[in-house]
Amino acid sequence: MTKLIRFQFPIVAIACGLWICSWVIAPAALALTQIRLFDLTYHDCPPELAEGTTMSGTSMLANCFIVTGKAENKSGKPVLNADIFGRIYDANNNSIMENRTRLGAIEEVPPGISDFDLRISVPINQPTPLKLEQFKAAGFTGKVRR
Repeated sequence: MTKLIRFQFPIVAIACGLWICSWVIAPAALALTQIRLFDLTYHDCPPELAEGTTMSGTSMLANCFIVTGKAENKSGKPVLNADIFGRIYDANNNSIMENRTRLGAIEEVPPGISDFDLRISVPINQPTPLKLEQFKAAGFTGKVRR
């Protein structure tokens, strides 16, 4: 019994020491930074981008559009790989991307206000004009492995 206690004590001491060190020298947690997207509009893709456009995973023909707008980063640091979320509806208020709010990403959003653009494909049978709603972006102020 005594040998068992002597054997376990160093293991417990090392485990506790590592746990305490992980709190002392742990890197700061990266927080998700919210990016405001505004002044949204869209236009047809240039011919070189639109040629042969189909919906992802299907052979269904699609229209190609570029959504443009402004992104406001108030963090004071560049935000990398900011995911863009939003809802897009056709002229009949039908969702363009059912059950999907992540639309793409912005590679880098510098501090302050900057321009962004996003390419989208819309099924050819969904009428325009499109309605762009609830757009926002979120990312990290540091490099994130993907």
